[in-house]
Amino acid sequence: MNLNMQRIQLNFFSCLLSLCLIFPAALLAESKIYLIEVEGVIGPASQDLVIRGMASAAENQSPLIILKLNTPGGLDFSMRKIIAAILDSEIPVATYVAPVGARAASAGTYILYASHIAAMAPTTHLGAATPVQIGGMPEMPDFSREKQLPVSKAPPAAIDQVDTNQSKMEKKVLNDAVAYIRGLAELRDRNAEWAVLAVTEAQTLTASEALEKNVINFIANDITELLSKIDGMEIKTGETTLILATEGVDIERIQADWRNRLLAIITDPNIAYILMLVGIYGLIFEFSSPGFLLPGVVGAISLILALYAFQVLPVSFAGVALVVIGLTFIIAEAFVSSAGILGAGGLIAFVIGSIILFDDQQLAVSIPLIGGLALAAGGFLIWMVAQLTRLRNRQSVTGIESMTGKFGYVIADFSDHGRVRFNGESWLATSSIPVAGGEKVRVVSVDGLMLTVEPLE
Repeated sequence: MNLNMQRIQLNFFSCLLSLCLIFPAALLAESKIYLIEVEGVIGPASQDLVIRGMASAAENQSPLIILKLNTPGGLDFSMRKIIAAILDSEIPVATYVAPVGARAASAGTYILYASHIAAMAPTTHLGAATPVQIGGMPEMPDFSREKQLPVSKAPPAAIDQVDTNQSKMEKKVLNDAVAYIRGLAELRDRNAEWAVLAVTEAQTLTASEALEKNVINFIANDITELLSKIDGMEIKTGETTLILATEGVDIERIQADWRNRLLAIITDPNIAYILMLVGIYGLIFEFSSPGFLLPGVVGAISLILALYAFQVLPVSFAGVALVVIGLTFIIAEAFVSSAGILGAGGLIAFVIGSIILFDDQQLAVSIPLIGGLALAAGGFLIWMVAQLTRLRNRQSVTGIESMTGKFGYVIADFSDHGRVRFNGESWLATSSIPVAGGEKVRVVSVDGLMLTVEPLE
């Protein structure tokens, strides 16, 4: 009995040991390196692509995530979201600037500095990370010029010119960018001095210069060479230190699909703004004149697309509320007699809401677009008020009010009460002045079925 129990226990532990050996091997065989290809401007679409790709890699326990990057820069909001995902990732992230001739300019430089591993293909470059506001922030001050003008030698006028060219907001944005990239450089033990120059003086580096200045870790001709070079590399993610085993591991490519391409189009602030206006106007016209269908269909589709874009954009709900209220007031002016008060208030709310529609200072609706739409709304408002005024002053064409001032003919002589023919009908009439039969008279007022008339002379 004891011998049988020992055999059963031995078989059980043998099976358990086999499972322990088989499952890790199976997991290792199925693990893949996720390659996320980011091409073009960094924005909500690329942000969505990277974050979804990293989430998928984490779900499938990938040993490494590679961002294949080729970008001229992009939005600060989306860049910081991507960097936050990289910093929070328990899986090492390698940013690889490729293919040959690609670049990691502006926002791409920050992402490269934030990654656990930074690599570039030959003849690629990075840098020019000076923050610039969309839609017309003045150029950042020339710091090299300021350094060439010592206080003891530079004329006072020249020094004043340098100071006046740099607004407080520009200083705030620039200092924030410098501190941000310096922190990333210190976190990854990379060249912080050059990172600051990339922000303040928009400096750039080629791949070989970046490797020499300790900005990147490797230069690799392709993904295969990159994986070969980082194989066995020790990487620290949070409190954990990992040793990469990337030789011969399969690669899962993640590219932009139709969803990302659609998001890239509609997340342009101007496009999202126009879609919102079309949606609101379409629904208002459909509800005010049911049965047309086309305005309602177009408005519903446009509004859904705008909401889809707003879910990844830093939207100010106060701005949206002001735009909606403004459009509602402008439309209400056509139905409510307010002498233009509703319309004027709506126009003001519409303009203010459009300006503050997005919370991020680097995201803004084009001022010329806002101005053009405001002028169109103002023109529509003026035309509507003029039409209403004209209608109010126009004589009535139906009903009792339309009878006043028109002419009729006396049927028979009378000095107080009698009858007149008016619009082919015989009416009772009264006149304070005697009138003769056949005489033409004017209707002064109408009281029930009694006309008050007076002779023309």
